[in-house]
Amino acid sequence: MTLFQNPRRAHRALVPIAVAPLLLTAITGILFSLLEARHIEAEWLLALHIGHFGPLDLEPFYSVILGVCVLVLAGSGLSLWFKTRRRAS
Repeated sequence: MTLFQNPRRAHRALVPIAVAPLLLTAITGILFSLLEARHIEAEWLLALHIGHFGPLDLEPFYSVILGVCVLVLAGSGLSLWFKTRRRAS
C-alpha cells in the first residue's frame, strides 16, 4: 500500500512538513510584535517571517507555500475525519 492510499499514513507524513513553515511564521510574527512594542530592533525576525532565509529568498513564493501547507493539512485532516465518520455509521 502506497503512502497516499492510506490517508492516516499520508497525514502523519505530511503534517510535520506542512506545519513547520506555519509555526515559523506564527512564532516570528509574535516575537517581532513583542520586541517592537519594547522598542527592540529585530529586523532579522521580520526577514524570517516573510520567507527570507539568508541566501535562500523565498519571499516571492512564501505566501503560496503557506497557503498550500494549510490546504494540505486541512485536506488530509478532513479525509481522515470523513473516513472515520463513514465507519461509525
